[in-house]
Amino acid sequence: MRSKTGIVTVLFTGLFVASFTPSYKDHTAQVGSAPRVRKIQRAVSGQLVSFRNYINDTLLAEVSKTNVDTQAVRRAFLSSRLLFKKFEWAVTYFAADLTERLNGPPVPEIENADLLDPSLARGIDPMGLQVIEEWLFPVYDTAGKEALVSEIGHLITNTEYLIAYFADQPLADWRILDAAKLEVFRIITLGITGFDNARSLNSMEEAAAALKSLREMIPYYTGKSKETDLIKDLDSAIGYLQRHPDFATFDRATFITRFANKISAGIAQLEQGLPGPGIKYNRMLRQDINTLFDTNAFNADAFSPGPEFRTTTAKAGLGEKLFYDAALSGTGKRSCASCHRPDLAFTDGLVKHADMHNPAKLLKRNAPTLLNAALQSNYFYDMRALTLEDQVRDVLHNKAEMDGSMDAVIRYVSANGVYRSLFAKAFPVTAEKGIGPDEVTNAIAAFIRSLTKLNSRFDAYMRGDERALSTRELKGFNLFMGKAKCATCHFMPLFNGSMPPKYVVSETEVLGVPASLADATLDPDLGYYDVIGVDAYKYAFKVPTLRNISKTAPYMHNGVYQSLDQVMEFYNNGGGAGLGIHLPNQTLSEEKLRLTEKEKEDIIAFIRSLESKE
Repeated sequence: MRSKTGIVTVLFTGLFVASFTPSYKDHTAQVGSAPRVRKIQRAVSGQLVSFRNYINDTLLAEVSKTNVDTQAVRRAFLSSRLLFKKFEWAVTYFAADLTERLNGPPVPEIENADLLDPSLARGIDPMGLQVIEEWLFPVYDTAGKEALVSEIGHLITNTEYLIAYFADQPLADWRILDAAKLEVFRIITLGITGFDNARSLNSMEEAAAALKSLREMIPYYTGKSKETDLIKDLDSAIGYLQRHPDFATFDRATFITRFANKISAGIAQLEQGLPGPGIKYNRMLRQDINTLFDTNAFNADAFSPGPEFRTTTAKAGLGEKLFYDAALSGTGKRSCASCHRPDLAFTDGLVKHADMHNPAKLLKRNAPTLLNAALQSNYFYDMRALTLEDQVRDVLHNKAEMDGSMDAVIRYVSANGVYRSLFAKAFPVTAEKGIGPDEVTNAIAAFIRSLTKLNSRFDAYMRGDERALSTRELKGFNLFMGKAKCATCHFMPLFNGSMPPKYVVSETEVLGVPASLADATLDPDLGYYDVIGVDAYKYAFKVPTLRNISKTAPYMHNGVYQSLDQVMEFYNNGGGAGLGIHLPNQTLSEEKLRLTEKEKEDIIAFIRSLESKE
């Protein structure tokens, strides 16, 4: 729920099997159909050149005039964004890092690699179209002309890098179609929500421009039959966007179910029809899906430390037994389940749980849900753990939480015949070496990964059951994805901070959460800043999932809000700023959302539809 884009933490993908680097098995599959690929490559290169030239000849020229015409500058900027959308599908896929310099979030970024040595951490300065937009909307301050000219200069330079990159970058048919499908996912999760045009909100025209580019490219794969169902679906979707350009009233539920899902499924069919061996990426969003809402769309093992840590039924069963065993704690009186109860979506219903050794002292933060916890990188509210295994180890050793000893746990399970048998079945390769710390943490992590449940009524609706959501819930969904701007932090369909469409980065947000309801004092918890030490991340916290939120009260990292109504009011008033809290690095928009009571109720009704079935 913000106009500023939240702080992004970029995954150090070398640690995870979610890496985007494929293993090429066949050179033919890599280069694809040479004539077709060359034509597509030339088209993208030409679009990049046109974009660079327009930025230089029109946008920069308008901004540089002595007597600046504000409306002319804004028109040039909006046209620049439409030109960018023409090649967005290609550059975000083949050159993601370079593309961040063209249209990256207008806030500092940090790499997860820095968590390995926080002393080396630094914020990466934002640049590109989203940064320029903040200079022009809602008020164009001509006093910042010199800085704006400099920013446009960076945009031109970085576009030239992309032009050089695509001049000799070998493409492949399967990667081109994969990129096209991801662009459809990008449109429905980011494009129509105002994520990257938070102030101009020209979302529908930009989404149409992106689809038009796919419409020009797809006929290379449909052959002589130009009027295929896929082409017709693309034309229909573009027409729908053009007929309904208003951001506030756009029916996103209709657009996704009647048009976008059909388009992504059609592209998937083209992918499946390509000759040659299948080359697969290892990533959380599975490559072979038809829509973003397929039952098997997400891989819960994506952020495990490596292939040998993948979940099995035997590991999850063992992990469940360990999860409920209080003998793992230092006192023998607290288990993982003490703070993560199944009947409360694996939370505890408390503002904060008590310190294990001092009931009068509370833990630092509220207990988050474990349902779908695997579908996000980084763990704990402050993002300090890179894997679930790291999180388990941290909790087990934490003096206030479980105060356990890994050596003691290993002695305990090794002396127990039932446990020895379960560990031998779950870890047959390492059974002869005996039970070690990795087996203990991986078993519990495997149980948590088994708690992945994307089977709510919302999911049923997106999979074709039009009766799954009520009219009120659909109104709430459209508000959530539009006017209320909830979806610009809680990304569909996971509704957490995992950034679509690749789902390999996670966001934190600075909201300005108060310490209590009694006054407007900022909660003193510095969050991610205490981990990374970069000023932009003071009071930043991981964006949690909204799935099953009807069972996970109280809310926020400190449990300050007891109801969803209170949470909605906090966001509706502009977060901490609306409470009078002055926080310069607040990433949540300080502008009031101006939601009516009815609209807030509709949004809450929709959020309740995200509850998982047993």
